[in-house]
Amino acid sequence: MGIIKYNSIRTNSYKKDTAIMQTNNSLGIPKKPADTRVVVAMSGGVDSSVVAAKLKSEGYDVIGITLQLYTSDEGDSRKGACCAGTDINDARRVAEKMDFPHYVFDYKNKFKESVIDNFVDSYLAAETPVPCIKCNEEVKFHDLLKTAKQLNADCMATGHYVRRKIGENGAELHKASDENKDQSYFLFATSHEQLNFLRFPLGHLKSKAETRALAEHYGLTIANKPDSQDICFVTNKNYASLIRKLRPESIRPGDIIDLQNNVLGQHNGIVDYTIGQRRGLGIGGGSPYYVLRIDAKSNTVIVGKKKHLGTKRFSINSINWLGATPFEKCPKKGWEVSVKVRSTRPEKSAFVIPSTKNSAQVDLDLAEEAIAPGQACVFYSKSTSQVLGGGWINRSKE
Repeated sequence: MGIIKYNSIRTNSYKKDTAIMQTNNSLGIPKKPADTRVVVAMSGGVDSSVVAAKLKSEGYDVIGITLQLYTSDEGDSRKGACCAGTDINDARRVAEKMDFPHYVFDYKNKFKESVIDNFVDSYLAAETPVPCIKCNEEVKFHDLLKTAKQLNADCMATGHYVRRKIGENGAELHKASDENKDQSYFLFATSHEQLNFLRFPLGHLKSKAETRALAEHYGLTIANKPDSQDICFVTNKNYASLIRKLRPESIRPGDIIDLQNNVLGQHNGIVDYTIGQRRGLGIGGGSPYYVLRIDAKSNTVIVGKKKHLGTKRFSINSINWLGATPFEKCPKKGWEVSVKVRSTRPEKSAFVIPSTKNSAQVDLDLAEEAIAPGQACVFYSKSTSQVLGGGWINRSKE
């Protein structure tokens, strides 16, 4: 009887322990919070600071990492940027307040090569780049995620306003509950493998006010810190000034022409112009002109009337597809989705028709103005909040 009783107790205990281990914590990991190591990517702003404080207060084994991405030599250092100067100190103070380790890694060279140089090259090639996407894709969700795994982390958490859900085929990327703060456009290049490792603890919040209230709850001094604005390494949206500083030899004057190749004026460098621009053209007279195209090869800016700005068809490449069915195995008409062609534009109904495994043609139901090469086109499900992927706009079809 003693042996039978012993085995019975041992078996019941084993089953109980197994059941506990199979219960996921709030991050979806089958461990107790204290046994779950989380690397938090800390920019020094309110959002990532709240993520770190929240997870630490819930008992997780938190490690904060801040990447120093640039100095005034690479970009235009300014107040309100991220990942430089005072922001590093703000992240460090949060770690001290909440009592978890914090490390700063020097990624200036990587950031310059992958983000700043790419930004400059794109502008000089007559594109309108989105450096925040490149930063997430090639620095934060690549190198930093790799570092997190080297630290034996179970996952990496960020302050992005998106949601991660588990569907029939694994982790899915979804828009944030607060669509005014949704950052899914900037994360379309996130891979399935990365989604399995990433966590976004703020995506369910209904407003930024809730985030600031949490910061005050945890006693963080940055509770009222302003949000970072625009591109972190550019001052006052003056992209041309930065490009002239970094590549002065690449700036050449040229012609401003209309659709009939008539010369209407001169420019001092194509980097001063973007698709859809109306002001500052210096070619007054009659109804206003808009920038329709920029030709880097001929160093010309092509302008026209507002009616010429609309586009219903364009092509994209370097597609990252997050749908359950392989991208090329689409319905006959293509993938029926909603798309965003700029982060600030509303979604529009479209068909995405694959050309290859990573390129496609996009047919919009209604014309969109000022579609610019170098911008991202992001796909969304028409029936749910899921992000289905996206690609990079390369040229207009009509």
